[in-house]
Amino acid sequence: MITRVATVSTIIAFAVGLAGYAQAQPGASASSIPSYIDPVGGLTLDEAIVRALDQEPSLRASRSQVEVTRGLREQASLRPNPSFLFSQQQEPAGADNQTRIELQWPLDLFRKAGRVEVADREIDVARHATANHERTLASDVRIAYGEVVAAVRTLSVTEQLLSATTRQLTLVSSRVEQGATPPLDRNMLRVEVQRLGADRQLQQGTVERRLVELKRLMGVHVNASLTLRDTLEDLVRRETIANPTADQAEVPSARPDVLQAEARVRVTEAQIDRAHREGRADVTVFGMYMRMDAGFPQQGLSATGAFEPIRNVFHYVSAGALVTLPLLNRNQGAVASAEAERRGAAAGLEAARLTAQSEIAAARARETQARRALNAYSDDAIALATQNLDVIRQTYELGRATLLDVLNEQRRYLDVERAYTEILREAYQARQALKAALGEVR
Repeated sequence: MITRVATVSTIIAFAVGLAGYAQAQPGASASSIPSYIDPVGGLTLDEAIVRALDQEPSLRASRSQVEVTRGLREQASLRPNPSFLFSQQQEPAGADNQTRIELQWPLDLFRKAGRVEVADREIDVARHATANHERTLASDVRIAYGEVVAAVRTLSVTEQLLSATTRQLTLVSSRVEQGATPPLDRNMLRVEVQRLGADRQLQQGTVERRLVELKRLMGVHVNASLTLRDTLEDLVRRETIANPTADQAEVPSARPDVLQAEARVRVTEAQIDRAHREGRADVTVFGMYMRMDAGFPQQGLSATGAFEPIRNVFHYVSAGALVTLPLLNRNQGAVASAEAERRGAAAGLEAARLTAQSEIAAARARETQARRALNAYSDDAIALATQNLDVIRQTYELGRATLLDVLNEQRRYLDVERAYTEILREAYQARQALKAALGEVR
């Protein structure tokens, strides 16, 4: 009978104490997870990638370069303008004057095709550079999104453990007041609650920092409200478990950075052709009309024998061609420079292909090992760790274990949870690294 009364009193004291502690410390009992994860209205990973591709400033700047190269291509297709010359000469102390009109028009016989070809190849380089920027930005967004939800999961585990330890502290405090438990147990739990509370604050700061990094990649203002829809488990289940890696052909030439390097080689080849063209002969046609009113102060005899002033108006028309002969300057230096750039671009293409191949191989190996680790560390381990912690707590309640045993098992459980979070994070990041290496954007 006395045991039952003591048990009922303990339960009542536990409930009252828990309610009082929850009112006194709302931060310890109220979860902050809804501030970051909204299963209904939160932002999905695909939506985050779309928003980043639409409004990230540096990507918009990269896309503007495509328009720049198109404008340069239009300019390269235009032929040189004709030159018009008008001059008027007047004798200062006399009546003689001369009017001259001249027109020059460069034919640009061989140069236009070379200029246009270089401009076309530059457009290809700009397009592939923008595509590569999109690839890297999408990969960065996927990684940043995963970092946020991984930090949120760690924070959630800590908050759950803090809430359970707080309830246990309330129960032990009531027992200490009744003299059924030594004050040392209460003090040990207080220290543990404070440690978990401090850890929770640090982890919440990590979540906030990761969110700011994600906002930057999405082109969102730092003070804008942002909640995510997916959890780390959802991402891993969708990205890794539900979609195993297929035996895709490792063709790095499909990657935008490799295509950009190939386009750069074609640019240098077009520059060599342009340099040769600019070293050829060229022709400029011209025409001239001149009116000259001139005379002398003497008089002469006309056809009829009468005296008349020696003065007349003369008209001259001329036409010709100015030919530039490549005798000494055949653009040898520009050709040599373009050929050197061609060799450098070819080496850059080889380096890009090797980089793509190594990234694909490394990402595939990483993803394979991460999947194996994930399969080895299944949800059963978490369930078993939770069960072990519950058993130790119940054993302590029955007086068959010490509080130190509970705290040790509690920290072991926390290590298990964090290790599982790290494995989930690595599995997710390995899949995203493989996607980026294969050139996928979405």
